[in-house]
Amino acid sequence: MHIIDCKGLKCPTPLINTKKYFDSIEEGKAKVIVDNEVAKNNIVKFTESNGFTYEVTEDNNLFEIVIGKEECNCAPMELTEDLTIVVSSDKLGEGDDTLGETLMKSYFFALSESDNLPKTLIFMNGGVKLTVEGSPCLEGIVKLHERGVEILSCGTCLDFFGIKEKLAIGEISNMYTIVEKMNKSKNTIKL
Repeated sequence: MHIIDCKGLKCPTPLINTKKYFDSIEEGKAKVIVDNEVAKNNIVKFTESNGFTYEVTEDNNLFEIVIGKEECNCAPMELTEDLTIVVSSDKLGEGDDTLGETLMKSYFFALSESDNLPKTLIFMNGGVKLTVEGSPCLEGIVKLHERGVEILSCGTCLDFFGIKEKLAIGEISNMYTIVEKMNKSKNTIKL
């Protein structure tokens, strides 16, 4: 049986490693080992949403999830038809800035590994700081761009923060184009 050892890995890496393995096989079994309940719960939800069988055991603060995938019982993936995501901050959520930076990096990592990608990512206000050299989110955003996601950063915002020359990914855009992209999109999410 294939072992997916995710001990010590932070969210969402255990789920992504599990998903990658099961995406790579038509059918089969694997044992996923995690050391926290959040990772266990995320993997259980993933197995349920895909119609996989699973069994969970706990021993010494370790969770072992044996997952079975059969060719005929997998739920179909629904692809996003047209989605634009507007990123207006370099932090995700409110409360603690350090946590917000960690969550934003985790968000772009998870999004870059997703089967459902947005058509366009628009960065404005403090969000433009994520598209420049040294950004902790740059790796995930670059991967999204490589997978065909359009990356636009507001030129006025880049100028305001004095970072236009440090732009590392995507194109410099303007408010007219940003409005057009948002208006034409069937779905727009603001982070």
